[in-house]
Amino acid sequence: MARLTVNTRPLEFRMDPATPLLWALRDAANLTGTKYGCGTGECGACMVIVDGAARLACLIPLSAVEGSEVTTIEGLSPDRSHPVQQALVAEQAIQCGFCTPGIALAAAALLARNADPSEAEIKAAIPNLCRCGVYPRLVRAVQRAGRVARRIETISAAPVPGIGAEDAARAVPAISAPPQ
Repeated sequence: MARLTVNTRPLEFRMDPATPLLWALRDAANLTGTKYGCGTGECGACMVIVDGAARLACLIPLSAVEGSEVTTIEGLSPDRSHPVQQALVAEQAIQCGFCTPGIALAAAALLARNADPSEAEIKAAIPNLCRCGVYPRLVRAVQRAGRVARRIETISAAPVPGIGAEDAARAVPAISAPPQ
């Protein structure tokens, strides 16, 4: 059993410790915002934040995240008010949306350690593949989110959703809260 905190919630996964974090999140925790793309760590669709760093969930076994804090797109900001989410919408840097959760998490991890990254730093920190080719808008969005994080600018681009995480979640037998 792997015990970790996912989106500020302590969880215990009763799964094989070799199970990739991606499948624990998607199949056991019903957090489907973390996408399966290539399964080899090349595309970035499965990006999550583990203990403050952007990591590829398809390459991390559950055993490697024991005791860690994991943030998925669902936990980045339940009301979609995170500066990265707002800036991606404002800069129209979302097309089909498949790669967006991984990109948003890579950008959020970057801005948490450097709220004023250069274009080169953004490109290095966000290696995600996007079939739709939003790269120029993506760089502008991350720079704009950095300005929001530094309180130089505000954005009100995306309305908050009409459903909370509790309403969207459903019971899954492979996951339970750890005993107190």
